[in-house]
Amino acid sequence: MLGFNCCSNVVSAPVKKTEIKDGRENQIWYLKISKLALAFAIIHSKPPGKSSKEYTEYLAKTVSEQDFGWKRKVEVLEAEVLRLRQELLLNRISPRFCLENRKQDASAETLLGQESVNPASCSSQLEDSGCDVCNDSAFDSLGIASDFHQSEHNVNTSKHWLERVPPLNFCHTSKEQSLTAPVHFLQCLLEIRKLSEGGILQADFSELENDSFTICNSVSQLLDGLTVFYNSPKFPSPSFLNEGVCVLISLITDTKLSNHVLKKCFKKMEEFKRNLIKIILRNRSVNRFQALNSVSQMLGLLGRNSILRNSLISLLLSEVRRFAEQLLQAHQVQSVYDITQYENMFLLCMILEQLLQNEAEESNISSSDYGGEEKIKFLKNLDEIILHLSDEFPLFSLYLWRVSVLLNSGQMQID
Repeated sequence: MLGFNCCSNVVSAPVKKTEIKDGRENQIWYLKISKLALAFAIIHSKPPGKSSKEYTEYLAKTVSEQDFGWKRKVEVLEAEVLRLRQELLLNRISPRFCLENRKQDASAETLLGQESVNPASCSSQLEDSGCDVCNDSAFDSLGIASDFHQSEHNVNTSKHWLERVPPLNFCHTSKEQSLTAPVHFLQCLLEIRKLSEGGILQADFSELENDSFTICNSVSQLLDGLTVFYNSPKFPSPSFLNEGVCVLISLITDTKLSNHVLKKCFKKMEEFKRNLIKIILRNRSVNRFQALNSVSQMLGLLGRNSILRNSLISLLLSEVRRFAEQLLQAHQVQSVYDITQYENMFLLCMILEQLLQNEAEESNISSSDYGGEEKIKFLKNLDEIILHLSDEFPLFSLYLWRVSVLLNSGQMQID
């Protein structure tokens, strides 16, 4: 009996392989027959005066347009589902907050109407052509302190903006609407946090742990929306973009909410920082400096969070080191170098220097998280690079030296 079972197992193995092989051959045969049948159907039904190729292209275009329409509808429905989940999460965190907001819808609509007529919050920072880069305030610590204080003021004085979720248009969802929805939800979280801290509301933020999908998707939408608008050449920036920046910075600097956000969205935040760095390095527009200064300020504001700052320092060290090595190689063989990227690189050097100064001032340096491997790579052979580049590229060499001084002073504090 045992021998029979063994024999049956041996025989059954090749049978299964054969069945799998036959199944794949049947699928390939069916696909070929389907393509052949489709070709005959197109040839048979094509209108007179059109070739089979032209008619096939026409059918493919028609089908793709229909698919795009369905995809668009799906995106709109997904956005509505996320909005409902956001409302549900806010209600679980603080039911009283949501109830009071519903009572104030009428006054909120009036205020929103006034804002649409007279958008006083729209920034005029980037109204010029971008050629004038001699504005001292633009380069005073990248404008980080003044911009953030203004951002805090905007968040505190825009409570009326939190009163109502904008109605979702099921015909289309514009870029403005896609950015407005997550900003509204996250501003509501910040408002609840502020009111609960003052004892006005009772809030249970542990609910954020139970619904990671909603918080992750909301932050992801906000970061994607900011990336799209930072990558756009249209300036000055619209008011809703400024609101998005305000709420993001307030979120990551809030001692309680930032833990929830960074724990669940750290990879997305890292991707956002990389995208901003790419935007700076790849921008080749003649009038780019004011636009890039705005992106630089965003990176500087992200560095206010110590966790994001350490990873951002590593990213910047890597980019500056890579370009310095490329510039040295081009200098040694007397080849051409990318002058546009050379000019853009100074923005990264300025951000890096500012972040290192902030780190030193806070005395929050530890050997485990300060620079790490990228710091070692950056300092390796740096004196030789500065020596060779100092004659032809004195300003860039000066920045390299200043960064190295800050890194070495940090190491001295560690020791």
